[in-house]
Amino acid sequence: MYNPFPYSLDNKRYHTYNYFLKTKYHQKIAKVALNADFTCPNRDGTVGFGGCTFCSAKGSGDFAGDVNQTLMTQFVQGVKMMTRKWPDAQFIAYFQAFTNTYAPVERLQERFEPFAQMDNVVGIAIGTRADCIDEDIAAYLADLNTRTDVYVELGLQTIHDETAKRVNRGHDYETFKQAVALLRRYHLDVCVHIINGLPYETFDMMLETAKAVGQLDIQALKIHSLYIIEQTVLANEYREHPFPVMTRDDYIKLVVEQLRYIPARVVIERLTGDAVAEDLIAPLWSRNKTTILNDIDKLMAKNDIIQGDALILSPQ
Repeated sequence: MYNPFPYSLDNKRYHTYNYFLKTKYHQKIAKVALNADFTCPNRDGTVGFGGCTFCSAKGSGDFAGDVNQTLMTQFVQGVKMMTRKWPDAQFIAYFQAFTNTYAPVERLQERFEPFAQMDNVVGIAIGTRADCIDEDIAAYLADLNTRTDVYVELGLQTIHDETAKRVNRGHDYETFKQAVALLRRYHLDVCVHIINGLPYETFDMMLETAKAVGQLDIQALKIHSLYIIEQTVLANEYREHPFPVMTRDDYIKLVVEQLRYIPARVVIERLTGDAVAEDLIAPLWSRNKTTILNDIDKLMAKNDIIQGDALILSPQ
């Protein structure tokens, strides 16, 4: 079947992460998720307590390594597991849990530098927050980027400050835009995370987030639905005052529409994600990731949609 979208190796009508990795590195690349024992400024009292209301006790690193083990032990175990499936793979060390630039540069060097020297590591991905990026950190990451590929993953979730306050994000959208601009000034690749289904956001509000993100100088995007999981502030709120949760059909329709406003050059690293199954309260439909992705593909094909086509069709 003919696919009109160029940044894909299969039937996908969006710029797949698989396409990006294979065309850049010409081999299988796998991410190994790590827990480097950081925290967040909205957990330790710097800007707030409790963290984002949706965030798990493991700082959204539920599939990362065991914090009680050294980073290198976590990495070796992850590599061992992945090479069973991909014997010739190389790896990206993914600092996933909590805020991985929330520390002095010297501490970041201790965490990151060993991976920049490893033959089987092609890059380092760093999950963090916009309010934990400053000039010194950006300069260090730019230096690190000369020795291994560096990908900075910024959790935005929403452009709407009223929602950000509701979920205790701890900074506003303007802070986020400033962080992106700073990182790009140092020629660092930025991947933005957004969440569909945050409490009381409408379809139009979520689409506005995607439209705004599509106007930024970013290199990659991750989209997933809100997960209400056990032992979070949001779980308590949901039980006490239930709020509407997105339906599966609405989520698929929204993602397809959001992709129309993301430039074709932007890599789509995720269109849905995973929650720990036994901890998931809602939405339960999110458990079947493969069928969600398949139905996104089907809807895009049915309506002859490709990533960024609304930008192509809009008047200049």
